[in-house]
Amino acid sequence: MTGTVESLFVASEGSAPMERVESVEAVSGGLSGDRYQRGTGHYAPFDVCEVTLIEAEDVEAIREEAGIDLGGGQHRRNVVTRGVDLEGLLGAAVSVGDAQVRGTRRRPPCAHVERVAEEKGLARALRGRGGICADVGSPGEIRVGDPIEVVEADPRTAGRAIAERLRGRE
Repeated sequence: MTGTVESLFVASEGSAPMERVESVEAVSGGLSGDRYQRGTGHYAPFDVCEVTLIEAEDVEAIREEAGIDLGGGQHRRNVVTRGVDLEGLLGAAVSVGDAQVRGTRRRPPCAHVERVAEEKGLARALRGRGGICADVGSPGEIRVGDPIEVVEADPRTAGRAIAERLRGRE
């Protein structure tokens, strides 16, 4: 599975507007200068995602279906991807540009996102499309246009694939 980085966003502190950047350094604990890497995120220290990812295809579907434009980062996610199923990255080690991250869990929307964006219905529109959280495994620079590739599949997925192959030999 491969995709690309379509856009990047960081915010210096909780509730601050997301800032679009062309590149950002993934470091231990998150993205350099981002609210959660700095410990100033709205939910810090209790519900922290080092890096958040959302699919560009979901952002576009929300615009078409709900009439909500999230192009300025109102989704409050760091990395907007194109051409990759983020659910498939849960548990996997993934290269994103020069960095490596591991998908840890889904990132459902919350009322805080809607309040900060001042966009009624945003949390509902993001339901099932909130993206995922990831932890930084290896630091490195992430740039708009960089490839996203699975380096190591989720061990459970790989194990199931091996078992299916073995069953096919019987």
